[in-house]
Amino acid sequence: LSEQEGQTYRLPTEAEWEYACRAGSKTKWSFGDDESGLKEYAWYGDNSGRRTHPVAEKPPNAWGLYDMHGNVEEWCQDWRGDFTASQADDPQGPETGRGRVTRGHTYGSNAVYSLLADRDSCRPSSRSSTCGFRVALSPPDVPISKPPGKD
Repeated sequence: LSEQEGQTYRLPTEAEWEYACRAGSKTKWSFGDDESGLKEYAWYGDNSGRRTHPVAEKPPNAWGLYDMHGNVEEWCQDWRGDFTASQADDPQGPETGRGRVTRGHTYGSNAVYSLLADRDSCRPSSRSSTCGFRVALSPPDVPISKPPGKD
């Protein structure tokens, strides 16, 4: 896509993914703290029929982004690792690892796993119907790190 468009597309960092999902909120989910609202905004274990659904069948978050909770978990650029207190504002994952962070959880997830801040990981070599991705467009003057699988 980057070659075709002449722009730099990449996976979002974990911090970018959470920022986009939050859409300015400070709540458990982008739509609030009440778990009962999840059925309106996400495909997850209680309403998905244990299958994926086309994007945009549920309302978007406040910034117009669809399916940030549930449906499929989404790959992030960062390797999975623990954060330190000094990394609270813009955490960076470790430089190497076994699994890349995934966020958002899946059509089979329990509501608690669809929480905005919940994290998981998958190895770059794994393939699953529960894992997908969305791309981020880098501004031309922002350097990026190597994409997953290019280490």
